[in-house]
Amino acid sequence: KEERIVVLETENAALHLKLAEYQGLAGRSTKEVLQLYAAHGQQMKLQRSSVVTQLHGAIKKRLKQDLKSLHSVALELSKDFQRQSKTCLYRVLAAVQGIQLQNEAMRMFQIKAFDLEQSLQEVTERYEKEKQKRKALHNSLVELRGNIRVHCRIRPLLPFDAAAGHAVSQDRQRNFSEKVAYAADDETVLVKCSRPGHASVNKTFQFERVYNDLESQDAVFADVAPLLTSLLDGYNVCIMAYGQTGSGKTYTMLGPQLEGNLAFSTEEESELGIIPRATEEVFRLISEKPPGSYWVEVSVVEVYNNEIFDLLAKDSYGKVFGVKRDVVTTREGKSDVPLLTHEPVENASEFLHLVNKGLQLRVTHPTLVHAHSSRSHLVVTLTITTVVFGDNFGTLWEDEQTSQRLNKEASGTFPQKMRDNKSTSSSRASSPVQLEATEKMKQVKTRLQLVDLAGSECVGMSGVTGAALRETSFINRSLSALADVLGAIAEQRAHVPYRNSKLTHLLQDSVGGDAKLLVMLCIAPGQKYLTESMQSLGFGTRARQVQRGQVKKKNFPVLSKAK
Repeated sequence: KEERIVVLETENAALHLKLAEYQGLAGRSTKEVLQLYAAHGQQMKLQRSSVVTQLHGAIKKRLKQDLKSLHSVALELSKDFQRQSKTCLYRVLAAVQGIQLQNEAMRMFQIKAFDLEQSLQEVTERYEKEKQKRKALHNSLVELRGNIRVHCRIRPLLPFDAAAGHAVSQDRQRNFSEKVAYAADDETVLVKCSRPGHASVNKTFQFERVYNDLESQDAVFADVAPLLTSLLDGYNVCIMAYGQTGSGKTYTMLGPQLEGNLAFSTEEESELGIIPRATEEVFRLISEKPPGSYWVEVSVVEVYNNEIFDLLAKDSYGKVFGVKRDVVTTREGKSDVPLLTHEPVENASEFLHLVNKGLQLRVTHPTLVHAHSSRSHLVVTLTITTVVFGDNFGTLWEDEQTSQRLNKEASGTFPQKMRDNKSTSSSRASSPVQLEATEKMKQVKTRLQLVDLAGSECVGMSGVTGAALRETSFINRSLSALADVLGAIAEQRAHVPYRNSKLTHLLQDSVGGDAKLLVMLCIAPGQKYLTESMQSLGFGTRARQVQRGQVKKKNFPVLSKAK
């Protein structure tokens, strides 16, 4: 064992020597590896630096090439820009020169336009003056001949115009709503007449004034107002609306009616018709005269089924109800309605209140053509009594003392009578203007009659039956009688058939030449009403041709100084 131990120790020592040798070799190998790693790192660095250098050189070379190409492009661009800037400059200069030339031409045109405008204005002024002269001469000719003034108003198309009223084809219903009547100018109506299978024919009608569907109530009254001045100058005046049912007669004469009520609305002044406007104008003219020099009364009647009804008559309890009256011819050949109620009024409000009361009693009936068709002729009469005092009416109002004396004497005589008449129904026989006329006072009566005629109807279109059919018959007969009277006057017949109808008998003085008469034709423009419109236009044309002789002025009495 000891020998084995020695051997092993020897082997162990030998192994330790080998281990030391191997450790020395391992240390040297590690150093060599480190050196190799260091050499490899240096080699990699050298390789990298050479690649970067190559890349840098390539990039530098490429940049130089790019810079050269960019420089050449920039040079080309600058050259192009210079060329374009020169071209634009030339264009701008050319444009400036063109603008200058255009400005000069514009100045020349402006000068010419100004000259033309001045010439046009002068021509227009001359035309208007000549037109006014022509109208004045025409009015003078109308006055001398006693012709009837005829104005024509074309209403706009309304929703109910499209309704046919009975079963018809869709094409024909579309034709019904087609507009065929136009205002060619302010004196001419153009109507397109067409029949199936025939060429369309245009017919024209000339009147003193024609209103298109856009003209307002103001424009209509502006042409009526001059007649009202004649009223205070001693002339009777009558304004009459004529046309078929639904053509706008009541709207033209009164204005829009209240819904479900026959009265007319006074809220919208721009929509008021001729009657309220004429009243306002008459009282405005009277207000410019000395107080007490004029007295005004109003009567409202309707002609229904050829009977005259007093719409201002009152019962014993003061309630207004329609009373049948009769029309007679006086010894002087004038028409008169005995016992007709004449209510004194002092302003337009009182007048309109009385007219609205009368309208509550007016007969209406719905038809297929018009929902509120008037079945009677309405005649509103404004009687103005002029109190003449002194030797000369023309210079009467210039003398202030005379005017004051008249005011005192008249106020003591008439106002109390008028107040008494307000409490009871007054008649023409008991009117204040005919009571207690002294030797120094004379009265002259002038009348303004405002007539809203019932519309002519085609029974087949209106679809009326029974009592309404009977009303239509009377309406058409009375309008036919009116046409017969005008025809007789135009032909200067010895006998004029005024008594064929209560309407013509009532309007005998106005139609027969004792008043300045204006007929306002109202026309519906639709194809549906072509026949009725042509009939109305024919009536207006015949009325224009009537020569009644010069209208007589009410002569104001002149008292001599001896008296």
